Amino acid sequence: MAKPKPIRSILEDTLKGLEIDGYVKTHSIFFGWKEIVGDSIAQQAQPRLIRNRILFIDVSHSTWVQQLQFLKSTLLEKVNTFLGEPVIQDIRFRVGQISQPQPSSPQASSWENETLDRETLKQIEVQLQKVDDDETRNIMRDVLIKGAKLERYRRKFK
Repeated sequence: MAKPKPIRSILEDTLKGLEIDGYVKTHSIFFGWKEIVGDSIAQQAQPRLIRNRILFIDVSHSTWVQQLQFLKSTLLEKVNTFLGEPVIQDIRFRVGQISQPQPSSPQASSWENETLDRETLKQIEVQLQKVDDDETRNIMRDVLIKGAKLERYRRKFK
């Protein structure tokens, strides 16, 4: 009998097989933003979109846009260090709406209360059809559902 593989290894292989590993990896920037840039910048600038290896960031004021332009290479390095590889090639800033951080509470975050339509849930199930292992499929389902809920929540504030 073969030695069991760690769940991390199974998940990495599954993500690569589904060809969504890059998507999941780059979008971890949204969850780790405060860790990447620190509190003061996170309060004034938030990632909004990743397209063609470019990270688009909304900033609270034009003064902050100018200041962050000076820090662009440092921010780019920090983002790619966080990701573990040079995934993001450029960062672009624009004045936009910054959502205020939610106060910490033991209750579920607002995005976790989002409901998904049947079509979205159906698309998730279609993506999971290639995953043979039940445990891995359930973990992946949870990750994809949470990602879809977060995306739906973010769209409300754009």
